[in-house]
Amino acid sequence: MAVYALGGAEPKIHPTAFVHPQATVIGNVEIGAEASIWPSAVLRGDEGFIRIGDRTSVQDCSVLHTTAERPTIVGNECVIGHIVHLEACTVEDRALVGNGAVVLHRAVIRTGSLVGSNAVVPNDMEVPTGAMALGVPAKIREGRVTPEMIMESVEAYIERARIYRSQLRRLD
Repeated sequence: MAVYALGGAEPKIHPTAFVHPQATVIGNVEIGAEASIWPSAVLRGDEGFIRIGDRTSVQDCSVLHTTAERPTIVGNECVIGHIVHLEACTVEDRALVGNGAVVLHRAVIRTGSLVGSNAVVPNDMEVPTGAMALGVPAKIREGRVTPEMIMESVEAYIERARIYRSQLRRLD
C-alpha cells in the first residue's frame, strides 16, 4: 500500500484495518479498527485531518480530501461506495454514501441516512437521520432508510476485508 507521511503528519492505521496495496493514504489520516480501504482509493490529509471510523469501508476509486478549516470525518460502520468524493464534510455512524456521489464542504450526513448514487450534496446541506438524499443537487426524502439497508453492506465489506487480508496475493 502507498502510505506517506507529509512533513510531520503520519497516517495512523489500526492493525486490524485492511488497506489495499493500490490505495493511497497521505498525511493526517486515521483509519479505525476493521475498516477497509479498497483499490485506487485516495485519502489525502494534506491540509487537514481525515478520520475513518471502525468497520467502515471506503470503496474503489473514492477520493477523500479536506481543507485547512474543516476535517473530513466518516463515522463507524459506514459504507462509502465506489468513486465517491468527500471533502470537508461529516458522515455520521451507520450511514451510506452511494457510488459516484459527491458530498461537499460542511455537509452533514446524519446517522442512519443514505446519499444515493451520483447525488451531489452541496455545501452546508444536512441529510437527516433516516432520510435519503437523491439527485443533483440532492433533494431530501425523509423516512426512507432502515438500519438494515445499511448494515447489510457494512457486514458484507467487513467479511470481504477479512478474506482479502488472509487470501490476497500478487501474481506477477
